[in-house]
Amino acid sequence: MALINEHFLKLPDNYLFADIAKKVNAFKVSHPNADVVSLGIGDVTRPLCPAVVEAMHKAVDEMAGAGTFRGYGPEQGYAFLREAIVKNDFLPRGIHLDPSEIFVSDGAKSDTGNIQELVRWDNSICVTDPIYPVYIDSNVMIGRAGELRDGRWSNVTYLACTAENNFVPQIPDRRVDIVYLCYPNNPTGTVISKDELRKWVSYALKNDALIFYDAAYEAFIRDPDIPHSIYEIKGAKKVAVEFHSYSKTAGFTGVRCGYTVVPKELTASALDGSRVALNKLWNRRQCTKFNGASYISQRAAEATYTPEGREQTRQAIDYYMANAAFMRRTLSELGLEVFGGENAPYIWLRVPDGESSWRFFERMLYNAHVVCTPGVGFGPSGEGYVRLTAFGSGESCSEAMDRLRKWL
Repeated sequence: MALINEHFLKLPDNYLFADIAKKVNAFKVSHPNADVVSLGIGDVTRPLCPAVVEAMHKAVDEMAGAGTFRGYGPEQGYAFLREAIVKNDFLPRGIHLDPSEIFVSDGAKSDTGNIQELVRWDNSICVTDPIYPVYIDSNVMIGRAGELRDGRWSNVTYLACTAENNFVPQIPDRRVDIVYLCYPNNPTGTVISKDELRKWVSYALKNDALIFYDAAYEAFIRDPDIPHSIYEIKGAKKVAVEFHSYSKTAGFTGVRCGYTVVPKELTASALDGSRVALNKLWNRRQCTKFNGASYISQRAAEATYTPEGREQTRQAIDYYMANAAFMRRTLSELGLEVFGGENAPYIWLRVPDGESSWRFFERMLYNAHVVCTPGVGFGPSGEGYVRLTAFGSGESCSEAMDRLRKWL
């Protein structure tokens, strides 16, 4: 008799955004003439930039010729992209990496969910709260999170990040094995200073802990004092894995490409006390379970590093950040407490009058026909907040703010 992995049964029935889609679809059925503006799911709306499109066309043409056709590529990613990543994303910040420490993927979501396979099921984990749901859900699936009790997993250490502590997570007062950090943060849109990040690296070094650092939104940082990579902190290569994505940076949500950095200095302990390099383990894992991102996608990613690609990508990022600034300004003028939106494309809005985040979501949908994301879906400390994204068109953002202005 085949037995299932019962840890899957511990998960809520639906992923957060599936729940939102279900509620929005129900509203549309009962209100067929309503024009709904979605500021919920963080999907991009700007088209791929010309440099990327040109690179993809060229790659497709290569695939059409017998002499230039590409079959299976290296699971770690093609050398041309890995070298471009090192040269453009890290060297200008004084970070020296070898291309063999870069692993190209089909996006950060896959790797942030899969990286936990490298460590034992009984490791303890620590998360900032609220948090991107994939981090915890992937640990639930392997049995590491424990049991769900009153919205919290029993084996997870939650570090509340709210307006009351200026969204700065406090270092745990006890040892944990694995820490998940995401900056700029999804969902709150807040960032971490170098001094605060240095505390985390010091904690990990002192406690022989691992940091899984999600930097998917680093391209949106405007403040020159905010770190773009955890490797800007001395010693971080010994304790941290870092995840990057082209999804929001270059509009690749439908193209699928990202990368993960696993430094060769990074090790973890075996039961016998020996040290094992995670770079080697991740390479073995990828070679077994992943056939690599497509050649076309990787050529597209490479094009973002050309002078034309850089400028065109920057224009798209500026477009979204202009949306964020407009939304932040409008909501503040309405007397609401607004966070984020300055170094990230997310607005984190405190729900007025102590209302629950799901109740506010429903009232916004039914009264203003605007979709947000209930903050409690990102963790217990998200209750009392909702997330708005700046990834819509300028017109839709303007329309949404007009509707909220009339409603509120």
